[in-house]
Amino acid sequence: MRTTIDAAGRIVVPKAVRDAMGLTAGREIDLVFAGGRIEIELAPARVTVEADDGLPRLTAETPVPPLTDDLVRDTIEATRR
Repeated sequence: MRTTIDAAGRIVVPKAVRDAMGLTAGREIDLVFAGGRIEIELAPARVTVEADDGLPRLTAETPVPPLTDDLVRDTIEATRR
């Protein structure tokens, strides 16, 4: 897909790409520049760990998309290939 860079250096990520990656406003991303290419990766979620009735409970500092059955199934299938 082709897009443009504005005078402030911002790039518009097309909606289809945002949807496919689960990108939402405010979501942190990592930009990797290697071999003349720019790659966009989802930044790992920052979490805090607290004890809840003796069990660890992780709480994300920023909103993360919910895990869906389809996402879990697709991930399992991808790792089996």
